[in-house]
Amino acid sequence: MAPVFGRRLRRGAVTSAVAAAAVAALAASQAPGVTDVPRGDRTAGAADTPPPGDSATGDSPYYTDLPPLKSPTPLPPNGGDKEAEAGLPATVLDAYKKAETALADAKPGCNVPWELLAAIGKVESGHARGGRVDANGTTLKPILGPVLNGNGFAKITDTDRGAFDGDTTHDRAVGPMQFIPSTWATSGQDGNNDGKKDPNNIYDAALAAGHYLCANDRDLADEDDLHKAILSYNRSTEYLNTVLSWLEYYRNGTHEVPDGKGVLPDDRSDDRTRNPGLTPGGSGDNGNRDMTGTYEPPRNNDKPGNGGKPGNGGRPGNDDKPGSGDDKPAPTPAQQVARLKDAGTGTLAATAGDAFAGRVQVRTESKSGSGVAKVKVKFRVVGDTDARFEGGARSVVVTTTAAGRATAPVLEAGEKTGQFTVRATVVGRKLTGLDYAAKVTARQADALARTSDKPLVCEAGKEFADQVEVKATYKGRAAAGVATTATLIKSATDASPNDKGPYFKDASGNPVRVLKGLKTDANGLLKLPKLYSDDAAGTYLLRVVTVGGATVTVELKVTAPATSTDPATPPASTTPPASTTPTAPTTPATPTA
Repeated sequence: MAPVFGRRLRRGAVTSAVAAAAVAALAASQAPGVTDVPRGDRTAGAADTPPPGDSATGDSPYYTDLPPLKSPTPLPPNGGDKEAEAGLPATVLDAYKKAETALADAKPGCNVPWELLAAIGKVESGHARGGRVDANGTTLKPILGPVLNGNGFAKITDTDRGAFDGDTTHDRAVGPMQFIPSTWATSGQDGNNDGKKDPNNIYDAALAAGHYLCANDRDLADEDDLHKAILSYNRSTEYLNTVLSWLEYYRNGTHEVPDGKGVLPDDRSDDRTRNPGLTPGGSGDNGNRDMTGTYEPPRNNDKPGNGGKPGNGGRPGNDDKPGSGDDKPAPTPAQQVARLKDAGTGTLAATAGDAFAGRVQVRTESKSGSGVAKVKVKFRVVGDTDARFEGGARSVVVTTTAAGRATAPVLEAGEKTGQFTVRATVVGRKLTGLDYAAKVTARQADALARTSDKPLVCEAGKEFADQVEVKATYKGRAAAGVATTATLIKSATDASPNDKGPYFKDASGNPVRVLKGLKTDANGLLKLPKLYSDDAAGTYLLRVVTVGGATVTVELKVTAPATSTDPATPPASTTPPASTTPTAPTTPATPTA
């Protein structure tokens, strides 16, 4: 009779081969890309290894219970143990989901799923001991890890004077997410807005865990970043595998249960030291434990007293043989993908500040060429650009449709111009991705005109009374943010800067006849600085040009200085001609007697 893996793995007699096969199958189906290594080999690489005590938990023990495998036979009507394992306490579940929402605003590029917080909460404290929290989310009793005194664990001397963990000699991990005090001091959050940062509060702890996982600009939709984040929480590959297993399990469906009614885990990573009679990997009548400290119940065909060796039913060819028929998990959607193909993306181009008209579209295909549904495809912006997907995310994950298609959200151009790449990859598989070239061009205008037809006239040596204002449009609409240059040119046919006549002033008051770096406002308007003139009278030209080629040429007139009215200075022509010089008045004749 084939075994049924519908229940949680528990103590019992079974061969070490079957236990190993169960764990390997779980890792293969639920944690792609992860390879189990001995406990001593704790990290993926030296470069990613934080110094001792630099993990969130201080590498404290954790619960090693694994989620149930997919059962090859129907579950009982009430859902059995699998339904119980998928039940999350109401307040704890609410805290995980609220943390995800808050992080989507605070860390939009991190992509933290609440299921990841739930997976960590499961292995750290069994969801606050099955949801034993009050209405505000604070644990009914403190949850403390073992004393980190170096005896089987890391040695971390007291950092909080016992404020969080009650120990003034050594530190202990605290709360439902098991933060050590030194980490909480820098990473603590107020998730329920009560003005406090309490590691024993599930709302505070869940939000703090999310921020901690997002450190170093990680994008948790990226498999490598996800693994690094989990390892930063506890530097154990076994821990990584266990968290990934619960993450995938919760992604497949959960339900809410009352607080205090969650399933309590019963196997911890330090069981091997607390129960020396149970040897890692050993077997016997009293049960078999694998390297994670979990147990599997005995099979019906295992003979009692044979030390866990397979009975008659375990002969080669029998259905009970590890890896045969019913024991083999069905391939995940990602495992069914043989290649990633373009699905008609088209050109990716946009003007700065605008949305791209085209969207990246891909299709996941099996070996036979059929589309594969329910595959997670990651779209990521790569390169030196401020272009982002809707909501400001640099990367997003989209699940394929029944036809195997995945379409990226609308991509929005920033202000930085130039080329960059949008990369599409299958999450959970090391398949060759697809790169799409995208380009952002500068804002432009196709028409430019003065906003006034008033003549611009100035007396030599003075300043113009009116400033020049222009409006830029593109396809009839106001062109905002368009780069513009204003130049006082020599003539209509010579656009080089003039060396006389009107000029602008720089910050030091010096004459300048070329202004660059100007931009139109939100309404497409641009008002130039004041214009001044030297002593050279005449007619001059100001040319304003935008990106896109829109041009307007403005005429400027400089008149000669006006006649002086100073009484101390005689007029230029105050002496009349000789012919017009008046004669002295004649004396009237004296009347005679």
